[in-house]
Amino acid sequence: MAKIEIPPVNGVAVSLFVICIVAGIMVTGVVHHPAPAIIGVFVGLYLLFAIKVVQQWEKVALLRLGRYVGLRGPGLFHIVPIVETLSPYVDQRVRVANVSAESTLTRDTVPVNVDAIVFWMVWNAEKSILEVENFIEAINMSAQTALRESIGRHELAQMITEREVLGRELQRILDEKTNPWGITVQSVEIRDVRIPQGLEDAMSRQAQAERERQARIILGQAETEISNSFVQAAAAYKENPVALHLRAMNMLYEAIKERGSMVIVPSSAVETMGLGGTLATASLAGAKAQ
Repeated sequence: MAKIEIPPVNGVAVSLFVICIVAGIMVTGVVHHPAPAIIGVFVGLYLLFAIKVVQQWEKVALLRLGRYVGLRGPGLFHIVPIVETLSPYVDQRVRVANVSAESTLTRDTVPVNVDAIVFWMVWNAEKSILEVENFIEAINMSAQTALRESIGRHELAQMITEREVLGRELQRILDEKTNPWGITVQSVEIRDVRIPQGLEDAMSRQAQAERERQARIILGQAETEISNSFVQAAAAYKENPVALHLRAMNMLYEAIKERGSMVIVPSSAVETMGLGGTLATASLAGAKAQ
């Protein structure tokens, strides 16, 4: 977990410290008296702890005898050592916090492991220094608690299919909580939702069974449509026997037009439909073709 750190002594202060000591030693060598060297050491030490440099993206609070005076930075400034002190430096760039919730129960009592990323930044350095002891740790703990609470309010299917909705809800909850600290949560992204292996296998079998059920339903619907078509055709042939005879003749012709095919037709059907002449004609046509 990231922590707030006070940067070490800056290069400008170190350079001034070295220059003061070197100048004091040189003057001491000229006047043959130790006072310039001693003064150079004290002045160098003062500048070493008095000169401060704050980066462009940082802010720091100045405390005079423990009382808040104001913010300093970015750039070069100086303080009065012992009388004035500085708070930890506050980075105002966008930061990322990784949070996770393990074995947390969803609304439908399914244990899940969820990983999320929180993007946040300090928009008011004064509040982040004065209102909360360690805002980085506070952000991480608040995000983890909000993630667990949000998981408990959603079902497993919602968490898997509606990650963006869950992320926006977490962002709203965290932003309301951290805004008084001078911190804003820009977005929350759900990286992964993991479920137990046994439950994953059961869900896979359930999905497969659902697909099979849909396939059978579609097959049944097709059979129903085909049977309805047959019923309509039977009704049409009942009213028009000639059409039935023509259909039978067409089917018979399609069956015997291929070379080497043989079709056995009952004599009653031949007499009923008058197929004798038709069969003879088809046979003669086949013989001529050969």
